[in-house]
Amino acid sequence: MQDKAFEEMLAFHCGPALAGIKPANLVSLSREEFPYLPLLAEEYSRQMECIGLRFRVVCRCRSRYLLLVYRENRLKAQLHRPEIAAILEEAGYPPAGMEQQLTVLEQRLSGGAFPHEIGAFLGYPAADIRGFQRDQGRGCLYSGLWKVYADVDGARLCFARYMRCRDCICRRLRQGVTLTQLFCAA
Repeated sequence: MQDKAFEEMLAFHCGPALAGIKPANLVSLSREEFPYLPLLAEEYSRQMECIGLRFRVVCRCRSRYLLLVYRENRLKAQLHRPEIAAILEEAGYPPAGMEQQLTVLEQRLSGGAFPHEIGAFLGYPAADIRGFQRDQGRGCLYSGLWKVYADVDGARLCFARYMRCRDCICRRLRQGVTLTQLFCAA
């Protein structure tokens, strides 16, 4: 099952995770536009299993879904980094086990306050996650794909790399290539 509108949304919002240069991306999708999203996520996970790409609905709100797109090996490595593991442990996540940590994240996304430690899952630098938590989102040095509190030059380079990746994948889709063809072609 290929869905052109879904693939376009994924390419635009999740290109770096699709390409494997970022552990994960999160995208919010309308339940009205994608009422079948949970089934679609399962199907794409099966199709992309060849490269360890997963699609997981982490929140089912009344009008929207939050979909986490991640490379399993990249996310595991990210969550095991000592500075990231410390952030998650301080936030009450289990010390090991990506699946258990994702389950806790899902519970928090469905609860009241937004879990700003989500940056740990999305590959944000630990210094930026801590800065955001400390300053409650204020006083950042730069704002781009996330709020930057430490290495502005490094973040700008990273943002530019992610944008080039996104643009390349979007261009290939406009040429008629599907995500499965692009990433799983043998």
